[in-house]
Amino acid sequence: MRKGRFITFEGGEGAGKSTQIRRLAAALRAGHAREVVVTREPGGTPLAERLRAIILAGKARDLGDFGEALLFSAARIDHIDRIIRPALARGAYLLCDRFADSTRAYQGARGGAGEDILATLERVTLDGVRPDLTFILDLPPEIGLERAEKRRGQGGVDRFEGEALAFHAALREKFLDIARAEPDRCKVIDASTPEDEVAEAIFSACLKKWPLPALGEKQWA
Repeated sequence: MRKGRFITFEGGEGAGKSTQIRRLAAALRAGHAREVVVTREPGGTPLAERLRAIILAGKARDLGDFGEALLFSAARIDHIDRIIRPALARGAYLLCDRFADSTRAYQGARGGAGEDILATLERVTLDGVRPDLTFILDLPPEIGLERAEKRRGQGGVDRFEGEALAFHAALREKFLDIARAEPDRCKVIDASTPEDEVAEAIFSACLKKWPLPALGEKQWA
């Protein structure tokens, strides 16, 4: 029986997901949750991390959008089996940097993989495992790409950072479409505001969904 809470963070490049996951994890660990697990996609397990390296290096680009979606799904199946399901069964709060929404958005942004095909692949891959709450960190792609460039310094761009601005604009709209389609699960956060304001908005949304007593130790007594 599932006891934990599954929270995912989505958004374009440079949206600040890693920073906000770290801050929410710290807030939850400060007396609000028995266990907090932080993970990411693609990744989280040795197999998934190897697939991540292949994808982000651009080595799977020639497979096309659907081929990349298949690799993401293979990594996700292993991640769900080894990390996500066990953590939720233990009653942990599981915070994930990207999940299935990213596959829907990134591989769907160019139109190379049809929405129906991606939806079918998602349904089979997830096998009923879906986030309780998803934060979509939204900001103009120009700002996000500038932030990403500053973050990586002299390092090279990865598979998706190197896409044209038009792709990132379409990606933003895909994420907003997902939020509009599932407003009960998805919360759009203005990621162009100061970091502290973003963190406060995220934690407030968690408290609204799960009031403080539900987040506290009494839940686990």
